[in-house]
Amino acid sequence: MFSAPFSRRHLLQRSAVGFGSLALASLLAEQSSAKAAVADPLAAKQPHFPARAKRVIFLFMKGGPSHLDTFDPKPLLDRDDGKPLPFAKPRVQFAPTGNLLKSPWKFQQYGESGIPVSELFPHVAGCVDDLCMVHSVHGTNPAHGGALLKLHTGSDNFVRPSMGSWVTYGLGTDNANLPAFITICPTLAHGGISNWSSAFLPALYQGTPLGNASVPSDQAAVRYISNPRLPREVQRLQLDRLSAMNRAHLAEGTPDSALEARINSFELAFRMQAEMPLVEDLSQESVATQALYGMDDPVTANFGRMCLKARRFAEAGVRFIQVTHSDSNVQWDQHSNLKAGHEKNAREVDKPIAGLLQDLKARGLLEDTLVWWGGEFGRTPTVEGSNGRDHNPEGFTMWLAGGGVKPGLRYGATDEYGFYAQQDKVHIHDMHATILHLLGLDHERLTYRYAGRDFRLTDVEGNVVDGLFA
Repeated sequence: MFSAPFSRRHLLQRSAVGFGSLALASLLAEQSSAKAAVADPLAAKQPHFPARAKRVIFLFMKGGPSHLDTFDPKPLLDRDDGKPLPFAKPRVQFAPTGNLLKSPWKFQQYGESGIPVSELFPHVAGCVDDLCMVHSVHGTNPAHGGALLKLHTGSDNFVRPSMGSWVTYGLGTDNANLPAFITICPTLAHGGISNWSSAFLPALYQGTPLGNASVPSDQAAVRYISNPRLPREVQRLQLDRLSAMNRAHLAEGTPDSALEARINSFELAFRMQAEMPLVEDLSQESVATQALYGMDDPVTANFGRMCLKARRFAEAGVRFIQVTHSDSNVQWDQHSNLKAGHEKNAREVDKPIAGLLQDLKARGLLEDTLVWWGGEFGRTPTVEGSNGRDHNPEGFTMWLAGGGVKPGLRYGATDEYGFYAQQDKVHIHDMHATILHLLGLDHERLTYRYAGRDFRLTDVEGNVVDGLFA
């Protein structure tokens, strides 16, 4: 007789039943996996199928760049400048517009692919054979707030997890010492933190912002990354004590995802102290590399620094990096002064973007890094005021590079004046589904149960655009 009752584990260990040891091994493996999942929810996960891309760099042009003046030339718009639009405008418009307005810039074909690019982007033009132009993107909302949320979260009227959070939830991280999702100088307007939040996903999947749109990029860094008052050994002891208290509290009550996320965030913050300052230190880059990104020119230095940081984060294993071009004055939202505004913006980003593409390619990173460029919508071919263009979600251009897309491709088309997506239309939901597919994720299987139903980035829509794949 045993003096103490059997536990389940003791029974299995001491039982002579043949399946006992096998069952125990299985049970322990499951418990070990469950503990590992709780201990490290950001651990790298296998994709649903072989991935073409491992990471994403999203170059977000806040305000809505004009496709008609950058990558989608319309000869009829030049011919019919000043005439009325020969078909109906959208039923819902952001502001009234007048007659047709031709582009102030000339276009030229570049590269072996012969893709046309306007005078605004002479440096990006040199990279067109690596670009996959999608000329038939369309959305649902003509206002910045709704359009930004739609682009970032798949919904323009509800708080939903951001795309970077979905990617992090689906794939985890390749570097446990860094956040899996970083957003550099994000805008605080038009949705603000909702554009990089995890919403109802566990909090650990939200984006980590470096600065914001009103902060120069040389000041955009993780705050309080070091603690000069306490050595790491003492910090480790404090953190272990705090973790033990928190886990004891978890063991006594009901599951608390917010507390679990805090525990993991404390651990990540501790680990980041060693690696984040090294990744953020651009002085390690050569003078030639810094010049490639335009950091030797005050016009391009701010955005160039952001793009170079994005490359360093990608190289270090960050899964999703967003770089936002925005400011509190002009942005890309030219309701007036189209020529002056777009020229200012293009000068700031053209060389850094080309530098990023060239640098990724030279390092062999472009093959499995998906670069995504675009804004929340395009602009109208009709004039607003005397020299501006209004918001246009009905048809606009985005482009992709690397990460398994077909280079030197022009996919889809808007109508002859550039108002509506017309041929091979690609909705924002389709773009999301396609990017997830490139990462090895099935957008219909990447779900999270909340409030009694399964949610996904594409909700109940979205089709993968196979024609974009190499």
